[in-house]
Amino acid sequence: MATDNSGVDLAYRLSHVRWLAGGTGAGKSTLAQALAERHDVLIYDGDQAERGYASRCTAQEQPHLWALLQAPLAQKWNSRTAQEIFESMPSLHGETFGFVVDDLLAMPSERPVLVDDFRPLPGELAPLLTWPEQAAFLLPTPQFRDRALRARFADAARARANWGDSDHSEALALRLARDELWDAEVRRQAVELHLPMVSIDGARAVHDLVDDLAARFRLGHPRAGIRGAQRS
Repeated sequence: MATDNSGVDLAYRLSHVRWLAGGTGAGKSTLAQALAERHDVLIYDGDQAERGYASRCTAQEQPHLWALLQAPLAQKWNSRTAQEIFESMPSLHGETFGFVVDDLLAMPSERPVLVDDFRPLPGELAPLLTWPEQAAFLLPTPQFRDRALRARFADAARARANWGDSDHSEALALRLARDELWDAEVRRQAVELHLPMVSIDGARAVHDLVDDLAARFRLGHPRAGIRGAQRS
């Protein structure tokens, strides 16, 4: 995969990429869409891209991802503890990052590309950044995430697609606990590497967060008419 290339070479080739990572349920997709509308950036949707990883992984090179793909939905959650689920995450073991990099290298580079994906960890991104705020790690408060995920999975069809016919309330509790562990790992690595984190608690308006991220990402001025239209 492309991650076998030198970090310096990859950093140069991916200098047009901005990374919106961090915890789940932080509103990354909402912010990414707003940034795309204002600044004409392309979005790399990690959740959609993940569907293509199945045909590219092997039991030898991505054992955790391979095992996850083989397991029935219910067994992915209700049969294990939150710690076990966390420790089995393919992204925790670096098994998905190479796919992301390969996908990005295949995309056009004339416009900025914004990665909307919780999977990249600070330790993976640090060698690829040409300035620290090329990546922002969004970390929701437990209360914010709880509200976001309960609203997301109030749709029974969506909950069934993620957790099968298992106990959805138990699966949601495990999901919330697992995501807390993921946040702790992101925070630990970001602090160690002096990379920026953004706390999400619902107190800041979306347009304020978008302005903040656009400045961090050096996206320049909004497209003509966009800001005025959104404020009217």
